[in-house]
Amino acid sequence: MPAVALTRIDHVGVAVHNLDEAVERYRTTFGLIVVAIETNADQGVREAMLQIDASDAEAGPHSYVQLLEPLGPDTPVGKYLARRGEGVHHIGYAVPDVATAMRGLVAQGLRVLDERPRHGSLGASIAFVHPKDLNGVLTELVQAASG
Repeated sequence: MPAVALTRIDHVGVAVHNLDEAVERYRTTFGLIVVAIETNADQGVREAMLQIDASDAEAGPHSYVQLLEPLGPDTPVGKYLARRGEGVHHIGYAVPDVATAMRGLVAQGLRVLDERPRHGSLGASIAFVHPKDLNGVLTELVQAASG
């Protein structure tokens, strides 16, 4: 099976206790542009996507910092914060087709945590790969929304 094609780092997900404070810290410290703040009840988070390349807001594709505040202590990010505290939660890699990438990783013996792609930030299709299969790093595959 050929290697799964990653096209770029889409985002770095950071678990935080207070989304509003973290957004302000990243915005003022680095000049990042807040492109979306939304609640994803299925994943149990309130999240913000902050665009890194603020110098060219119209060009793309962009890389982001994704800040994740849990909706409760029993959510995946809530449990992560309780175990490890604030910090890098996952890395999201852009792929041309998330379903194809999922099949390729499964064929290589990796555990994909999703049975099929699901809705992610900014309308993307996403899937997660078990961190134990990638050196302890929770990995997200991201297929950007078309258009």
